[in-house]
Amino acid sequence: MKNIALSIALGLITTSAMADEMAGYEQKSFPVAHHDGLVSGALWYPSTGGGSEQRIGENGVFIGTPVQDGGDIAEGPFPVVLVSHGLGGNIRTLSWLTAGLAEKGAVVISVDHPNSTTSDFDLLKGLEHRTRVQDLQAALDKLEADPRFAGQLDMTRVMAAGFSYGGWTALSMGGVTGDLEEYAAHCDTVGTASSHCTDLAEGGIDLHSLDADAWNASYKDARVTLVAAIDPALHYGLTSENVTGLVDNVLLIGMGEGPDRLLATDFSPKGSNFTALLLDAQIETFVPGSHFAALLTCKPMGAAILKEEGDDPVCDDPEGMDRSALHAQIVNSIAMQLGLPN
Repeated sequence: MKNIALSIALGLITTSAMADEMAGYEQKSFPVAHHDGLVSGALWYPSTGGGSEQRIGENGVFIGTPVQDGGDIAEGPFPVVLVSHGLGGNIRTLSWLTAGLAEKGAVVISVDHPNSTTSDFDLLKGLEHRTRVQDLQAALDKLEADPRFAGQLDMTRVMAAGFSYGGWTALSMGGVTGDLEEYAAHCDTVGTASSHCTDLAEGGIDLHSLDADAWNASYKDARVTLVAAIDPALHYGLTSENVTGLVDNVLLIGMGEGPDRLLATDFSPKGSNFTALLLDAQIETFVPGSHFAALLTCKPMGAAILKEEGDDPVCDDPEGMDRSALHAQIVNSIAMQLGLPN
C-alpha cells in the first residue's frame, strides 16, 4: 500500500498547468432499459479547438468550467474514463474533473444518474446502486458505437471514476461487491455520526428492509481496467471476499483528516479500514481538504449565499486549502494513473 499525505500550498498548483486547449464538450441523452425515459449526460474529449466556449456549472455560487461546446476532436487513441457524481449531485459539479482529464488526453463520459441528481432525487430509489453502473455501461456502449471514435479509443485503459456515492459506483463497476447487512449494522452503531446514515434515518429508510441480493450482487464490467474513487461511500463492513473481483489498478483519494474527514466516506483505519483490503492500491489523502472540496470552486460570495438559503456549507473550506489547486492535483494524480502526461 502506498500512503501519501499531500499538503497543498496556496498557489503551488494551479489550473495553468493544464493543457492549452480546452476540452471539447457535447451534451448527450440516450434511452436505457432500466429507467423510464432518457438519461442525460455529457461527453468530454481532447479537442484541437473550434466550437463555442461555454462555462459548465457557472452560477451565483460556483465558478464554471470552460469548455469548447462542439469543438473539433483531436487524434487518438485515447483512454476512456466513466465518471459518476455523488448522491444529489450532477455532471456539472464534477466538470473540473471531467474537463481536466479530457484536456490531459482522455475521452470522458459522465451521466446524471436518475433518482439521485440535484433535480431528480428519490433517496430510496437512488439506493438501487446497480442502476448507476448500468447508466455508465449504456453510455459506454453508445460511445463505442459512435463512428467518430472508431479506432480512437484505447479500450485497454477504461477507468471507472467517481466521487462519494459515485466513488462506490466506480468501485462496484471495477468489481467490489456490497454487504447490506454489515452496512446496516454500521448505521445502527454510529447513528448520526455518519451523514449518510443520518440522511437515511431522516428519510425513514430502513436498510434492513432493502433487497440484500440486489445490493450484494456483482456489477463488474469486464471492460473496466482501472478505478479511481474520490471519498467513496458504502465500504463499511466489507471483507476480503468483497474485493476478490476488483481490478488491480486502483486509486483511492481521501479528502481531509481529523474533524474535516467525513465519517461516511473515511476508508482509513479510523473509519471503515477499507484500505486494509486493498494492499496494492494507491492511497492519496489531501490535507488540508474536505469532502465538499470535490465540488466546483466557489465564488467569493458563495458561502454567504448558501448560508442565507439554509443550504449545506459546501463552500466552507478548511483554513489553508486552495480548492482550485486541490482539483489540479487530483486531475494530475488520475491522469498519471491513466498513463497521461502531466
